[in-house]
Amino acid sequence: MYKVLTTQGRAKRAQFTTPHGTVQTPVFMNVATAAAIKGALDAGDLRDAGCQLALCNTYHLHLRPGEDVVHEMGGLRRFMGWDGPVLTDSGGFQVYSLAKLRKIKEEGVTFASHIDGRRIFMGPEESMAIQAALGTTIAMAFDECPPHPAERKYIEDSVARTTRWLARCKDYLAKRETEGAYTPLLFGINQGGIYTDIRIEHAKQLVANCHQLAGYALGGLAVGESHEDMYNVLEATVPHLPQDKPTYLMGVGTPQNLLEAIERGVDFFDCVLPARNGRHGHLYTSQGKINLFNAVHERADIPIDPTCDCRVCATHSRAYLRHLFKAKELLAMRLAVMHNLHFYNHLMQQVRNALDVGTFDAFKKSQLSAWDAD
Repeated sequence: MYKVLTTQGRAKRAQFTTPHGTVQTPVFMNVATAAAIKGALDAGDLRDAGCQLALCNTYHLHLRPGEDVVHEMGGLRRFMGWDGPVLTDSGGFQVYSLAKLRKIKEEGVTFASHIDGRRIFMGPEESMAIQAALGTTIAMAFDECPPHPAERKYIEDSVARTTRWLARCKDYLAKRETEGAYTPLLFGINQGGIYTDIRIEHAKQLVANCHQLAGYALGGLAVGESHEDMYNVLEATVPHLPQDKPTYLMGVGTPQNLLEAIERGVDFFDCVLPARNGRHGHLYTSQGKINLFNAVHERADIPIDPTCDCRVCATHSRAYLRHLFKAKELLAMRLAVMHNLHFYNHLMQQVRNALDVGTFDAFKKSQLSAWDAD
């Protein structure tokens, strides 16, 4: 159940109750693609960072260890020691990211495994079956994430197929439910590239035909288009999605992107940036992003961010972390990723606090100004 607690313009402060816990939104989902955060973090580290939702990937877990193994081990949450909700990406993004290794047909997509080259078929029913076996809380509908740029005709055909695939996802899960089998919540995905008219029409189709969806996502963004194009899509599309269901912007993004999207009515996010940048010594602070490899940090006896209350900032200096990176110690990546995930989750807490008291606009303006000054 999704309950809007307060709004400020289009920005929403809400809570989303799932069988595995209640999520306070806006929320950032930490990406644990193969049931692990890259950078040597475990579920305890996620809890320490303030994570509410973990995101795992259907395609990658299907390849290894296999959904049968995860199911036998008690499902994803028990398998990875995480006691909160889990959302699984359906494998649809791999339709985009593995473009050279796949073939799309109406039945589904045939992939060549990026690990060993073996042929794998995944369609809507297969994706739903894998996600259910994984024991996910929220299953994403199987879709195609079109490339950018793409011809209008390609986008139209792709969106139509994604709509038909969603119907098959719904039918499969409905059948599981009647059989008494575990059935995750289902989010539909809006597609359409940067063609706002296609996006709007697809949103209307999703709402008209999919009343029982637990949430609605916007996919196919942050794949090469400009920030302005992405914001235009959000401005045009989000008002046509139900306000009494969560809205999820997939694969986005920078801290600035999050604040801009929240202002436009989005309340679920995920992105690999905090972990990926952390592993390369790029750390987020209240005053902007820093690069620990810069010589200015060699003797910097200050925390990554003096305003941050994470364990890394409470314990270690920039000089120490820079030394760890230069010495190629694995601890460097772990500490940097811990801080970045804390930063993202704390940013969402600050946003929720601001929405609670009606000061989100002022918070956004102040924060963007501080980051721009970097």
